[in-house]
Amino acid sequence: MMTFLTIFLVLVGINIALVAVSLISVSQKAKTPSQKSAKQPTSVIYPLDLLTTSYKKAV
Repeated sequence: MMTFLTIFLVLVGINIALVAVSLISVSQKAKTPSQKSAKQPTSVIYPLDLLTTSYKKAV
């Protein structure tokens, strides 16, 4: 019969294994340069001009 502590430790072990696999895959993706980002043009970000905008009266 499995106790709460045994079930808890099994779930913690599975969680640690999943985190390790995730971190390994992320580090491998970071080392290889992606071809998609090199082909995409950079988007222009326009600043918001909130201070000089004038509002018209609605009524």
